[in-house]
Amino acid sequence: MVLAPHILQACPVFPNPFTRIYNVDQNQSHKTTQLAHFSMSAYSDSALTGSASTKMLPFQPITPHLAMGTPAPLGWRSISALPLVILVGVTGVGKSTLLAELSKVVPIYLLLPDRRDLTDQLIISHMQSQDGTPTVPVTDRAQRFAYTRRYREQFEGGMAHALAQLWVNDEAPANLQIFDGLRGDNEVAYAASALPHARFVMLDAPDSVRVQRLLGRGDAFDHINATTTTLPIGTLPAGTNTTSFVDLGLPEACTIFSATEEQSMIDWLQRGLVSSADLRAKLQIVIEERRSYDPAATRHALQQHAPQRTLYLDTVTHDPNAVAARTISWLNP
Repeated sequence: MVLAPHILQACPVFPNPFTRIYNVDQNQSHKTTQLAHFSMSAYSDSALTGSASTKMLPFQPITPHLAMGTPAPLGWRSISALPLVILVGVTGVGKSTLLAELSKVVPIYLLLPDRRDLTDQLIISHMQSQDGTPTVPVTDRAQRFAYTRRYREQFEGGMAHALAQLWVNDEAPANLQIFDGLRGDNEVAYAASALPHARFVMLDAPDSVRVQRLLGRGDAFDHINATTTTLPIGTLPAGTNTTSFVDLGLPEACTIFSATEEQSMIDWLQRGLVSSADLRAKLQIVIEERRSYDPAATRHALQQHAPQRTLYLDTVTHDPNAVAARTISWLNP
């Protein structure tokens, strides 16, 4: 698959955009790798060499310019020694939207395999191997959360630990990497220490807004296996007969959402705007993430461990264009 970089014709803060076209086969996922190049005045050129050690995997390429494992041959540098922007936030806060907006106005950057890909390639495969079970894809979010929780219990930092294992080839066609993304306080605290050249863009939104966005985006990945829930999807009451989260079989939602928010969502059902099955599935995604990730604690950890390297944006207060503009301005002081 041939990928063309996005090039901004007139933007003085992004000099010398690359125009190189190259092929990427990212685990045969056929996902478009975006590229962009930021001015790097905010980053030090010191410590351009480093080592990312792992006892988990031997050195192996995962894309033409990225690899993980150890030992790394000559011509590869630890991601810990390179400029990196990490998007931080749970599902539905606007990370994918920000990347889409950046791709419209920014020349060239290297988008690393995202959280889902690294989870598949390193975390889940490692845990399945440890369990002695076949290495197979896992699409159910509840099962994926279970795997990532176990990985986090074994490896401090969880996903941040996995990210820190990456190596970048010296011939990579960009000098800035972007990763989507980290979530919990333990992840960002670990990344702040293990990735000293990383900067963090944390996006946030209320849980009720996240549910509304999930209901509208139609992402096939946002799936919860009905067999992991209290009530089978087929037995859910009709929307007109549903008056509470308890009726949906999700009493835990009452501890996350206010009574006003609950009534608003029930009103969507009663007006026929959403189905009970769809609302229940999206609520369960938010509930499951809440069990593992607390956005307030994550923000506090960033303020504590990387206050000068963190940009926090509320994606309700700021629309997508404003979020992208603020991010670009912050990366190019």
